[in-house]
Amino acid sequence: MWPVVLRDAEPGGTVTLRPLRRSDAREWMRLRADNAAWLEPWEATTPGAGRGTTTFAEYVRVLTRQARAGTTLPFAVEHAGELAGQLTVSSITYGSLCSASIGYWVSRHVAGRGVIPTAVALATDYCFQVLGLHRIEINIRPENERSLRVVAKLGFRDEGTRARYLHIQGAWRDHRTFALTADEVPDGLMGRWQRLRSGA
Repeated sequence: MWPVVLRDAEPGGTVTLRPLRRSDAREWMRLRADNAAWLEPWEATTPGAGRGTTTFAEYVRVLTRQARAGTTLPFAVEHAGELAGQLTVSSITYGSLCSASIGYWVSRHVAGRGVIPTAVALATDYCFQVLGLHRIEINIRPENERSLRVVAKLGFRDEGTRARYLHIQGAWRDHRTFALTADEVPDGLMGRWQRLRSGA
């Protein structure tokens, strides 16, 4: 199933999800540097570990290997043809669970333009309609108001707080879990998001 490219097919749609590539290195690192203060409060850390020396090429190679194994979908998020962030579908599990998690980041200069809600809708529909998954979850720190607005717009259910769920900025942080199942969006999450955007 990998590689795959997903596009917003709506008139005027500007969002594309495509595989993260080694050739993205310069632009990806520039975006991360420009958005360091914007992203740092939400960045996962590893307890007891210093900063690693993994190169961007190694990072992409690991993600690509996971994608080919079917456990991860590492997407670059493009807005109007330019790299604007990243969305990763991880922990893809089949069997009796058929579930995955979505995480993302986006550059501040395109925040508030519907880029991430569109990207999440595209990825969710792919997981439900192509991969045959049943459930998608997104875990968000309670303080992250912008991400909370994303799941609210898309209609993800609040399933409560997971205490000390992820290691962020050197400490274990609580997260709220939001989820959606395929039967809740029989016409697709993108359809729901399009109706909301159009005011229908």
